[in-house]
Amino acid sequence: VQLQASGGGLVQPGDSLRLSCAGSGGTFRNYNMGWFRQAPGKEREFVARIGRSGGGSYYADSVVGRFAISRDNAKNTMYLQMNSLKPEDTAIYYCVATTVVGIRTQVHEYLNWGQGTLVTVSS
Repeated sequence: VQLQASGGGLVQPGDSLRLSCAGSGGTFRNYNMGWFRQAPGKEREFVARIGRSGGGSYYADSVVGRFAISRDNAKNTMYLQMNSLKPEDTAIYYCVATTVVGIRTQVHEYLNWGQGTLVTVSS
């Protein structure tokens, strides 16, 4: 499946933003999906994941209670609702997909990557 992330932009601390990830070229509902991010000068890190049917959401500690992942298999689209954004959330956000079962949080466990969308949180 090919992935296309969108929705990034420049926002102020405390603002909200919703990222979208559109899938094509594959059976979207067969994939467990997720988001990773990479801040300037840092390694890529796990943000959130969601199971094939929309259950099994799991988040990095740094975003628990602020971010919400969801998907609409009828639209072949996944979302990341980001609330109460902080400057440390600034990063390129990548949507990812895998057929590997279970909660996966490592970069190498996801073979399908979108091109990334930049989120900048700054006053």
